[in-house]
Amino acid sequence: MASSSGNDDDLTIPRAAINKMIKETLPNVRVANDARELVVNCCTEFIHLISSEANEICNKSEKKTISPEHVIQALESLGFGSYISEVKEVLQECKTVALKRRRANNRLENLGIPEEELLRQQQELFAKLGYKWMRLSQYVLVLA
Repeated sequence: MASSSGNDDDLTIPRAAINKMIKETLPNVRVANDARELVVNCCTEFIHLISSEANEICNKSEKKTISPEHVIQALESLGFGSYISEVKEVLQECKTVALKRRRANNRLENLGIPEEELLRQQQELFAKLGYKWMRLSQYVLVLA
């Protein structure tokens, strides 16, 4: 059973994620289990290294949240500058996907009905409700 002591050794990338990446990257190559474990450990160490450096950069700029720019600066300062152009491309793709998701989750846009029409329908429903309420209150007065 894994301990929850907060030890950094307990934090690793899920093996299934690494296996999927290996299979997608090298579809026709067999990779030994100990090599897969080494890849997991290398990925985990790389993430710790980059995130620690990004955190230091974030703190120096007196920010409380690590931004993508902090990560990019960390890559540069640690000697991984050759990755920056690809990282920026992936960042842009992620922003595009996130924007599409937000738009897809917007129910008004999904309805395909202009906002003016929705407002008109809402006012119509309120008017009907008001009429029913008025009739109900007249009925109550008659009973009283």
